[in-house]
Amino acid sequence: ALSLREHMTYVILFPAFTAGPIDRAERFVKDDRALPETALLTAPRIALGGGRIALGLFKKFVIADSLALLALNAANAEQATSTFGLWLLLYAYAFRLYFDFSGYTDIALGIGILYGVTLPENFDRPYLKPNLTAFWQSWHITLGNWARFYVFSPFSRWLLTRPLRPSPLLIVLLAQLATMIVIGLWHGFTLTFLLWGIWHALGLFAHKVWTDRTRKWYAGLKDRPRRKQAWTIVGMLLTFHFVLLGWVWFALPDAGLAARTFLRLFGLG
Repeated sequence: ALSLREHMTYVILFPAFTAGPIDRAERFVKDDRALPETALLTAPRIALGGGRIALGLFKKFVIADSLALLALNAANAEQATSTFGLWLLLYAYAFRLYFDFSGYTDIALGIGILYGVTLPENFDRPYLKPNLTAFWQSWHITLGNWARFYVFSPFSRWLLTRPLRPSPLLIVLLAQLATMIVIGLWHGFTLTFLLWGIWHALGLFAHKVWTDRTRKWYAGLKDRPRRKQAWTIVGMLLTFHFVLLGWVWFALPDAGLAARTFLRLFGLG
């Protein structure tokens, strides 16, 4: 059991307090209880923690802040005069968001190392993943794990116990909608974050259906490495651009503006 001090330290640990990574209490307390043995700063720990902090500062204040000058926002979304220009703004936003958030995580991890606590990793090259499920296993990893543990799994089990139990496929859809809506609203209680969550829930469901129907076909590609590699690249490009389009709802605070911008990306509206 956690003592009051351990619980309070876990809840308000300053490196991860505002935006994660979200650590499990059991794992955190294991490190916290070892602090008398590990708290002494050594040269390797200073180098490791300081290097991680420096990397995070570079990502956040050099790369992300530079991209912020070009990234999609409410003002330039209205001002963009061409479809090509709008796509450039969206690409800049996607990478600005990644470097900003992963940079913050690097800083938190580095401070944790200096403090004596190993916080969990939160990003693993998410834009290079071949499908949306893999993306969510590598983007804001700790939030995704939390949502699967506390929303997806219990909600799925609850649906399975209903007298009028939905079909397995409908259970997956409803559980994914519930999970991604929670993740969306975690970022802010707005319509655009809600729509962003629904966008990803539908994408995850589509990937589930696609995977179930192509499992045998994809297994047959193991003897055709070039074709498998080609499909992996195609999957990576499709996944990245699906995520990219979802950022429209994430970046713009007004749902009407987001919808118009989304259509303009395809030359409509």
